[in-house]
Amino acid sequence: MADLIVKAAVKEELDDKNVASDFYEALDEEVSELLEDAAARAEANGRKTVQPRDL
Repeated sequence: MADLIVKAAVKEELDDKNVASDFYEALDEEVSELLEDAAARAEANGRKTVQPRDL
């Protein structure tokens, strides 16, 4: 699986919070599922272009 998230950006966004090392893998899996669902919605609507409304 490709890394879809940037750890440094996540850490920066969470500011002063500690982040468990396994959090990044779980977040990456969630993003992957979100992208798969969005692509499926676009395809179900006859489009090859994934749009914000597919989220």
